[in-house]
Amino acid sequence: MSNTDIEKIKKIVLESLDNLKTQNIVTIDVSKKSNFTDLLLIGTGTSSVHIKAISNEVTERLKKSGYGKMIRGVELDREWVLIDLYDIVINLMLNETREFYSLEKLWSADNNFKSEQTSV
Repeated sequence: MSNTDIEKIKKIVLESLDNLKTQNIVTIDVSKKSNFTDLLLIGTGTSSVHIKAISNEVTERLKKSGYGKMIRGVELDREWVLIDLYDIVINLMLNETREFYSLEKLWSADNNFKSEQTSV
């Protein structure tokens, strides 16, 4: 996937997350630490219904924009939804789940890691 496509997909995803009031959106570049993806997006939903609605919004907007083929998989759980877009992996979680798994800390264990609060 080209850098232009990645940026377009990232923009679509971030707009979708913002549209549905996803909280505490963080973008983490894992390109130098991972062979499964380049970018992690993490956001918090207020309920299981909320994170499912966010997931639906993201996947529908990607499909409408011609990037439906980039959706490699969606794993639904009541507390955590993961959307795999090859070079971007989106994690939508309830607050308690996010605190428990601490993905931001996991991916920043060597202190050379940079995450950023993301806004549209």
